[in-house]
Amino acid sequence: MQRKLALGVIARWLPINFLATGFVLLWDPLAWKLVLAMVCVNAVAAFVVSDYIQKQKIINLKSEQHPLDFTLQIASETLPYLRRGLNEETAAKTVEIIQKISDVAAVAITDREKVLAYIGAGADHHKPGGSIMTDATREVLVTGELKVVRSGRDLQCPVPGCPLESAVISPLKCRDEIVGTIKLYRTQPGEIPQNLVKLAEGLAQLLGMQMELAELDRQAQLVTKAELDALQAQINPHFLFNTLNTIIMFSRTNPETARRLLIRLASFFRHALKRHGHFNTLREEIEYLNTYLILEKARFREKLRVVRNIDRELLDYQVPVLTIQPLVENAIKHGILPKPGQGTVQITAQRLDEDMLIVIKDDGVGIPPERLSEVLQPGVGSGNGVGLSNVHERLKSLFGKDYGLHIISAPNAGTSVYVRVPLLCKLGRGEGNSVEVKSINSR
Repeated sequence: MQRKLALGVIARWLPINFLATGFVLLWDPLAWKLVLAMVCVNAVAAFVVSDYIQKQKIINLKSEQHPLDFTLQIASETLPYLRRGLNEETAAKTVEIIQKISDVAAVAITDREKVLAYIGAGADHHKPGGSIMTDATREVLVTGELKVVRSGRDLQCPVPGCPLESAVISPLKCRDEIVGTIKLYRTQPGEIPQNLVKLAEGLAQLLGMQMELAELDRQAQLVTKAELDALQAQINPHFLFNTLNTIIMFSRTNPETARRLLIRLASFFRHALKRHGHFNTLREEIEYLNTYLILEKARFREKLRVVRNIDRELLDYQVPVLTIQPLVENAIKHGILPKPGQGTVQITAQRLDEDMLIVIKDDGVGIPPERLSEVLQPGVGSGNGVGLSNVHERLKSLFGKDYGLHIISAPNAGTSVYVRVPLLCKLGRGEGNSVEVKSINSR
């Protein structure tokens, strides 16, 4: 580009200067020294003008290439990092992206105490992790106002020979609180181009908004975890009290049976206390359920019949803890017990496309139509809704509203509760307490 421009200037400069030289020499042949001086001066002037035009053209191209796209492009590339919050790692990625796109001499991001990230001229002494060195930055942190610095003297960097001569320093705000600064530096003193000032303002607003999104994400995760912990805390005592009632009954009539049931109960809680997070393998949940059913069978004898149909290939996939047992308990307590004669609870787990489908079916008394629409509402009462609503809310919190319980029931015809769980990472035996799980569809 520069070569083409130079050739174009020479092509126009030479004919004009030859004509001028010829005219002067014809007018006064003895003025050749003046002609030579004029040619040299014109050559230098032509070079300076062409060089200025070229540099100005490059600047204009850089500033006009993306009128709004500078900020949009930076937003697009920095979002995956800043959604994790503002720290040294995410700030380092952000300054790299900003310098690459905006083509400034140096970029820095600070919090209120130290430099989180720095790239560009002066990186030998403006180092990440170091304390804030310039008075201008400290002033912006106090006032919360954007500051334009036009000379190195005003920056007041304490290191002699610092190449930074001018800068735009903009405060970073999250929820109206000043949490740091973003700084765009130049190595030339003087007036800062208005487009660079606007870029700094736009970047500060963008980064502040992305930090607020990261904070909202973190708060939402904390709320979800708290809700799940609360739901789990509600379910555990519910099971414990029913089990203790069963053991108390046998302690009066059959102490040996009560002793064996207490051993089962101790084994159950040892198993439960080993849990971490909100997921277990289906194998562990079935073992957990079997302990409960042993206790219930001891109480109800022939009144209760249990049929299991579990696809063994699903045993090492993960499911939310306490998903199956409360549903089976609900079927026994509210479906089978009020029914005259023997009742059956059928537990099925099979694969359905990319989901695991779990069905708890009983042939008990069923749910009245007027109550069916209420049983999944939290806090309905002490009837069918307690165990059902807990599991329903946990499933929706974990997987979305499409993964709640689906219930089909009719009076005197029994109840079927359908549970869909996305197929989660298949783990080997002994790995079921993993805290982090991923859908197999994400592989």
